[in-house]
Amino acid sequence: MATQHPSSVLHTPALSAAYPMAKPGYGKRSAPDQQARTRNDFALLPTRERYVAGFVDHLPDGAAMSVKTLAKQLPLYGQQAISTALTALSVAGHLRRVRCPVVGAGNETRWVFRTFWSRTARDNEWWNTYLATEQAAQAAAPAQEASVRDTAPPPPPPTPEGPGAKRPRTEQAPEPTPVPHQRTPDRAPGTEPAPPAPDSPPAKPHAAGTSPAYLALARLGRDDHRLTLSADDCAALEPQAAQWLARGVSVDYLTSALTAGLPAQVDSPVGLLRRRLNDKVPPRLPTAGSPPAASPAPARRLLMECTDCGRPGQPEALPDGLCRPCRETHSGSVDKENLPHPADIADVKAHMNNLRDLLKPV
Repeated sequence: MATQHPSSVLHTPALSAAYPMAKPGYGKRSAPDQQARTRNDFALLPTRERYVAGFVDHLPDGAAMSVKTLAKQLPLYGQQAISTALTALSVAGHLRRVRCPVVGAGNETRWVFRTFWSRTARDNEWWNTYLATEQAAQAAAPAQEASVRDTAPPPPPPTPEGPGAKRPRTEQAPEPTPVPHQRTPDRAPGTEPAPPAPDSPPAKPHAAGTSPAYLALARLGRDDHRLTLSADDCAALEPQAAQWLARGVSVDYLTSALTAGLPAQVDSPVGLLRRRLNDKVPPRLPTAGSPPAASPAPARRLLMECTDCGRPGQPEALPDGLCRPCRETHSGSVDKENLPHPADIADVKAHMNNLRDLLKPV
């Protein structure tokens, strides 16, 4: 019986059929122009990173890519190990985390988080170019949708079915059917023909002294005796008060504006009210049926996130998908300019040895 020698390389775990999917617009997004899947994919990565990369590569677009969700599906590693593996895959050029604003119902803007994945390792220049193209496509999407809606032909009217259904009228009117001449009864001499009935009754204008402006002026004297007006005074001030109501204000607003801050004694009520109607005329308000001015659409910015700490920034400011502090921590690099000079290190050691000699008992 032949002895089997199992490989030390961890196999890619089988994808569960019930793998959780992210909300619409979130989750994994596959980058274009990837190489075909082979057995040697991710061969240069360490064992843990190769294991996680093989699992992520088999996930469908839209799958949840949070560290917590991946850790639940990968039993060999915890959340901290998965987070470290994703950081290494970002440095290797396989993924980038981004966020972009999406305008929903009621012009409400929310941020959508996505993870772009590439089986083929890409450098920073390729990722920056691809994300810039993705941002331009998202910015042009609303304009294209609006132009399609404006230029699309209207849908055809529904055609009724059935033998007894009536067909819709066409643009060409049918020819009128000739009606034979009918005899009319003789009119009595001295009578006039009845006038034709009007289609709609004409609108009745406000009678003298019944307009809302006139009534508002007439009530001022009943509310405050200092503003008592005669009928002629109300008729003279009625056009000015009507202009206030035409600008969209209410009768209560007109009354409060005319009666606020009155002096203790008013010698000429009509003169005072005429002056206030001229000086305090309100601005014209839009009617209820007029649509509000369209606010400019917010700019759709696509920001990259640091794969390790989630700090947002422009793609050019996050090489390898990491911010500067996380990149220094991951690479283990130290600022070489602040390293001490070897001669200084030797002087410090000599000084310490001298101090030890002085502390020795004689």
